[in-house]
Amino acid sequence: MLNKIALITGATSGIGRACALKFAQAGYRIIATGRNKEKLRTLASELGLDRNNLLLLDFDVRDRHAATLAIESLPEKWRDIDVLVNNAGLALGLEPEYEGNYDDWDTMIDTNIKGLLTMTRLVVPHMVERNAGHIINIGSVAGDAAYAGGNVYCATKSAVKTITDGLRIDLAHTAVRVTNVKPGLVETNFSNTRFHGDNARAATVYNGIKPLTGNDIADVALYAAQAPAHVQIAEVLVLATHQANGTVIHRQS
Repeated sequence: MLNKIALITGATSGIGRACALKFAQAGYRIIATGRNKEKLRTLASELGLDRNNLLLLDFDVRDRHAATLAIESLPEKWRDIDVLVNNAGLALGLEPEYEGNYDDWDTMIDTNIKGLLTMTRLVVPHMVERNAGHIINIGSVAGDAAYAGGNVYCATKSAVKTITDGLRIDLAHTAVRVTNVKPGLVETNFSNTRFHGDNARAATVYNGIKPLTGNDIADVALYAAQAPAHVQIAEVLVLATHQANGTVIHRQS
């Protein structure tokens, strides 16, 4: 049986899936959460871990009751979570704020902010009791400054930065570490989700530039988790080589 436990939200695709694979390869026992049971089963086959080293939890982080039930029902051997990767998140739409979709706003706020807060509230108290643990929040370069059409999504990722900074302050008297990883362009299903399944439009986001991959971000998260105990990687901005910030991207023609 492996030792340390990593709980990863939104583990069925993109950065979350990459984190599950990287942490498993590094010897962590994995608690993988996601909304889709079938995708969780697919992830399980990819990880190749037995039931002693992999636990699948199917719930939506927006559903506080379901999240609470899942965490409070963890078997004893899964309770000492060493790393919480708050990855579940999404962007929806690229309309001007005055033309935004109310449902899209609710989904982004409930997932990116309230879902992250829920998981933090459920997991971190036990870390404090043990005086050990690490919270890795997946933020975004979008949290540094707004861009055209990004309005509410950028606001949610700005909130992730502030929430992460606040948590680090609250935990300074403990040995629990807090990290904010802020990716730029990452080629996952992020843009497909943002454009509600319009694959052709999503593909244009990455035209003319070699974007980051989920594995690139997972490497950073794992590095932070494996740093010596006295080292806290507080914040990491990760961009593609030809991306300068959230708006400046050099594209090859």
